[in-house]
Amino acid sequence: MNVLVSGASIGGTVLAHWLRQRGIRVTLVERAPGPRGGGQAIDVRGAALTVARRMGILEEIRSLRTEMRGMSVMDGDGNEVMRSEESTYSGGRLDSPDVEIMRDDLTRILLDSVEGAEILWGDSIVSLDDDGSAVQVRFEKSAPRSFDFVVGADGLHSNTRGLVFGEEARFIEHLGTYVGFFRTENFLGLDQWQVWHRDGAAGFGIYPARGNAEIVVNLGFESGPIDYDYRDAEQQKRILAGACAHLRWITPKLLEALAAAGDFYFDSMSQIHLPEWSKGRVALVGDAAYCASPKSGQGTSLAMVGAYVLAEELAATGGPGRYQERMAGFVALNQALAKENPAGPASDESVRRAADGITL
Repeated sequence: MNVLVSGASIGGTVLAHWLRQRGIRVTLVERAPGPRGGGQAIDVRGAALTVARRMGILEEIRSLRTEMRGMSVMDGDGNEVMRSEESTYSGGRLDSPDVEIMRDDLTRILLDSVEGAEILWGDSIVSLDDDGSAVQVRFEKSAPRSFDFVVGADGLHSNTRGLVFGEEARFIEHLGTYVGFFRTENFLGLDQWQVWHRDGAAGFGIYPARGNAEIVVNLGFESGPIDYDYRDAEQQKRILAGACAHLRWITPKLLEALAAAGDFYFDSMSQIHLPEWSKGRVALVGDAAYCASPKSGQGTSLAMVGAYVLAEELAATGGPGRYQERMAGFVALNQALAKENPAGPASDESVRRAADGITL
């Protein structure tokens, strides 16, 4: 069997790992010219920890965990109004078995796990023609090829989904918030400690990375859907800066850093709801199929678990098999986390129930 996976981030690399373990040939195609750096802190929880353990990478993941000590909530003048040494907004309870890790650290570990696999960096799929016996694929740069099966692991704005299932507007649910992430020098001197501030419809969270040498800045604001080019970073920076300009305290310094940021990410807090995650010889996994939004805190875990289940089904049946049947309840629980508490994170009880909501 010969499988093409579009997307070499978390879901795509986990899927490639397990397919190769089962003797299936895998080609990854990734629009980026190489492994993506930067990114925010992400969580590996519940069933995803089981996937990591079975891959043999759990201890390495744990060795690179963020190890936050707590957080403070600040007012507009930089005065602390609340603190916690028990939990953080980004990672939940500090005494849980979950692992919070920087996204680029996890991506590197996962790429190492598929070392030797064919990866078409800086390329993308132009067309897919499923003739019932194979999928004929045309690429932007590489020569056309034939594959037995194609999987889209290419995120919220999935190119694969658009080519096979239809336009994004049919499946996306906007949750009323936009968020941007970038890194800059640790001018606050934060030591494994987070600070958060909100004023009206906008706010930010800041936490250190790289041995406290850098900080990750999370700027966000509430808004209805905005029409913008999701590949135009400068336009996105202007939108974000304008929405957060009224914030006080260190905001002018943050907006200066935003303008100079190279590893910038911006998008809406949105979910994807598809009636079917596969069509013929094409399937979707992770955010492309069932994005829960960063507000759920479970996007990484959904991608890892979904990739593991899909790999099992492809190896056993040559197609998606019971993939959606096995994952549907797990996805529903995790998408619900993003809507449980509009003003903040979901309850610890709900997070645990969702994270452990599937048997592998």
